[in-house]
Amino acid sequence: MAIPSRRQRRSSIDIWPGFVDALSQLVMVIVFVLLVFTAGQFYLSDALSGRDQALQRLSQQVNELSDLLALERKANADLRLNVTQLTSQLTAANAERDKLTNRVAELSDKADQAGGKAADANAKLAQAQSTIDQLNQNILALRQQLAQIAAALDASEAKNKDQQVQIADLGKRLNAALATKVEELARFRSEFFGTLRQVLGDRPDIRIVGDRFVFQSEVLFPIASADLTDDAKQRLQLVANALKEISAKIPSNIDWVLQVDGFTDKRPINTPQFPSNWELSTARAISVVRFFIDQGISPNRLSAAGFGEYQPLDPGNTEAAFSRNRRIELKLTEP
Repeated sequence: MAIPSRRQRRSSIDIWPGFVDALSQLVMVIVFVLLVFTAGQFYLSDALSGRDQALQRLSQQVNELSDLLALERKANADLRLNVTQLTSQLTAANAERDKLTNRVAELSDKADQAGGKAADANAKLAQAQSTIDQLNQNILALRQQLAQIAAALDASEAKNKDQQVQIADLGKRLNAALATKVEELARFRSEFFGTLRQVLGDRPDIRIVGDRFVFQSEVLFPIASADLTDDAKQRLQLVANALKEISAKIPSNIDWVLQVDGFTDKRPINTPQFPSNWELSTARAISVVRFFIDQGISPNRLSAAGFGEYQPLDPGNTEAAFSRNRRIELKLTEP
């Protein structure tokens, strides 16, 4: 056996320090990337928390302005009622004054015609004139009240317009904030679906339709049954893992729920356990939800509903159409 030369031994020994240096640099790069990612997650969560607080303040301001607007409208209605009442009183006072004025004129004529009864006529005339003076004072007071109420009504209506403008502005800001939260949830939904594609693979019986992930019922359940097969549990386990991974990233201020919907084909079923397709589709959706709960998904993040045969994807009467319509749909959405 040939004995390695000293130069060959030196070459084999010198490789190791370089490898250690390269490995150390790689570890440092990984640690740096993790620190950047952690800092990014922290600032993102902080920004989302601040946005949620701003959203709550906007909602509170809208509610307060709406309450004030309702009070102002009630005050306007009361003012209009007072104007109507005072106008009626003013009309009645004017009529009474005119009546008394005519009476005074009649008494004056009679006094001129009956000299002997002049004293009585003058007394009645003085009394009538006093009443007229009092009515004139009342009419003046009513007109002043009407002017004050009209001014208050104008001010109240101007204030209502300002409040309506403020409410409209706050409503736009609130809608913009809500739209931002919807966009954030849509981003996490897209990530969730992308993860499901990776873990479940490209299969014709498991697909995405719009904003829903669709399982054909044959993948999960035996015919006319709501019991998950062992193969179905394995596939749904992948879904549960993906959901837990995504839910850990969704900020706490974004409310979401995984909606599980069951559907059947239009051929009727009538068994002791499932008197109709309503019961079968609902039972299947509930079975999926219970499985997710067993896997650690919070029940308040899940919902189940059955639609029977009434929302088909394919209206045809072929076996292929029936197969498409028998399905379970998953949707990550708002409650």
